Amino acid sequence: MNAARFRRELENTPELQRRLNRYLYVLISQLAQTAACTRFHVLEARVARWLSMTRDRVRSDEFYLTQDFLSHMLGVRRVGVTKAAGALQKRKLISYSRGVITVLDRRGLQTAACGCYLTDKKTYDRTLG
Repeated sequence: MNAARFRRELENTPELQRRLNRYLYVLISQLAQTAACTRFHVLEARVARWLSMTRDRVRSDEFYLTQDFLSHMLGVRRVGVTKAAGALQKRKLISYSRGVITVLDRRGLQTAACGCYLTDKKTYDRTLG
């Protein structure tokens, strides 16, 4: 769909426009939260937050996610993700092998995450859920 047709659809479909605006609100809120999170929270808590959010979105306790990809998403070196994931694995919150992450203790992982996880979850649930 080209941009002109998309704009016409937005003009002619108020429900589409409303849903898109809600999605954009959540996205911008999460971007702002992520900026603060990156500045103030330790890496292990940020990894736990990201894994918890991923688990929520894929609706599965098992998903594929490389340390390299996660390091790019968090803006850190891969070795930092390796250490943080290792600490979460040692606490038996996750299992990690060759990119396959299994959440062993969902509540424990959420507790290990910084408070940004719950803030984002509440915004998502309230606006899109």
